[in-house]
Amino acid sequence: ARLHERAARSQEAVRASRREAGECRRQLQARLVEMESLRGAHQSLERQLQELEERHNAEAAGLQDTIGQLEDDLRNTKNEMARHLREYQDLLNVKMALDIEIAAYRKLLEGEETLFNMGSGGLPSLNSLPSPTSSFQPRSFSSST
Repeated sequence: ARLHERAARSQEAVRASRREAGECRRQLQARLVEMESLRGAHQSLERQLQELEERHNAEAAGLQDTIGQLEDDLRNTKNEMARHLREYQDLLNVKMALDIEIAAYRKLLEGEETLFNMGSGGLPSLNSLPSPTSSFQPRSFSSST
């Protein structure tokens, strides 16, 4: 009877061990499925990260190109502004020279007018004065344009 009792307990222990082993197998299967699912999610996230990095790198390269073009445009604009400034200064110099020349001719004309109005000797005395246009020599101005 004791032997039967021990055998029954042993069989019950074996059944409990088998149930526990089956439960462990089910848990192991669930963990393996979960691990495969997580592995797939990980790979998907890695691909997304790589795509984002590639997109970011392409965008950064595009922005670098844009910056380079803008720097070239700025450099060209500065050069053009400097050229315009030089041209303006040249034209200003020409204008000042012409203003001086006009003032000199105006002074000569005023002097002749004064002599004419004074009537000192009439027209023959005017002929003895040098003509303001006879000493005029046109200047040629060179410009960088």
